[in-house]
Amino acid sequence: MALLHPFKALRPVPERAQDVACVPYDVINTEEARDLAEGNPLSFLHVIRPEIDLPVSMDEHDPEVYAKGAENLRSFRHAPFSTQDVNPCVYVYRLVMDGRSQTGVFGCVSTDEYDSGRILKHELTRPVKEDDRTRHILEQQAHAEPVMLAFKDHPGVQALIEEAQMSPALYDFTADDGIRHTVWRITDTGPIVKAFADVPQLYVADGHHRCKAASRAAEEINGPPDHESRFFPAVLFPMSQVAILPYNRIIRRLPQGPDEFLSTLRSRFDVGPVSQPTPDSKGRICLYLGNTWYGLTLPEPVTSDVTASLDVARLSAGILEPLLGITDPRRDSNIDFVGGIRGTRELERLVHEGKAALAISMYPTSMDELVSVSDAGELMPPKSTWFEPKLRSGLLIHLFD
Repeated sequence: MALLHPFKALRPVPERAQDVACVPYDVINTEEARDLAEGNPLSFLHVIRPEIDLPVSMDEHDPEVYAKGAENLRSFRHAPFSTQDVNPCVYVYRLVMDGRSQTGVFGCVSTDEYDSGRILKHELTRPVKEDDRTRHILEQQAHAEPVMLAFKDHPGVQALIEEAQMSPALYDFTADDGIRHTVWRITDTGPIVKAFADVPQLYVADGHHRCKAASRAAEEINGPPDHESRFFPAVLFPMSQVAILPYNRIIRRLPQGPDEFLSTLRSRFDVGPVSQPTPDSKGRICLYLGNTWYGLTLPEPVTSDVTASLDVARLSAGILEPLLGITDPRRDSNIDFVGGIRGTRELERLVHEGKAALAISMYPTSMDELVSVSDAGELMPPKSTWFEPKLRSGLLIHLFD
């Protein structure tokens, strides 16, 4: 089976692309989605965060929310500001953030390749998020958002990416956050599909829950091998162009007061105040406790497994499990995760507002660590990597029919 699968994208007309395109569903909460979509009925947040069109009191997992998402996608599909490509295409997608660009190939990949391990995962998923996205896919009969995959740099693929950029762009706009998004369309898909046949593996970068949800939805639909439900949209980036930011943590409740917990930490670690809230090297973390930032060195790995050497694993083994009783970060409501793009000021704000008792600033996982864990067939703890810039949703939508 070909690794790259062209598809007939449902998409906004070029002059409305900037109005439609939005951030992914999982980088904002419902309140933030409402604010972003306010006054913009075209925003694709109405499809991927449909609870914003329902009463504030409604739970985001209420059946009405999923029905509303499907209704909003149908409206989008038949709106005068949308169109659908007649023939299956592949697309090239470039993002530019703070002067740094990364350019990948936007197409579909196979759930069979994901299930068989040719698309390698590196991170555990959280069941509640799996269930949520699976339900949206089944209700909408579509994949509304792409995932981000990475592959080891390939000269043949790179040459075709560069060739595509010589034609006029399909979309080219700068979003409100300053990130520029440019998309080109490839109608002669044979050469790039053939080039990807030489790529041995793909690595899930951003979108583990959407990958797993796509697999679960395909299994439930159980269509024939060529049915579109067996493919899901992804942007495939060369590894050399991908950047990883830290994925920070907050703890909502401590088992004792801040001073007492600090004393407990000092009985086990060399803990001291620091002037910078971000760790300067692997193995170091910074803690925000009692309006002060502290630094400490994490304990050495407990086993020789590749995963055990990760800072997030060392944090779990040295602090989360023995001192906080958090043995399953996937399900424990006492821990939450804050993407590195929000910065350490967001960690301070959550503590100051009483939404967290402790904030933990992490050193970013490296791409080499991601590949090592994936190649070893191991899995990182949840929320180990934060990729930036984020893909915009609503530009190229994959329908099952």
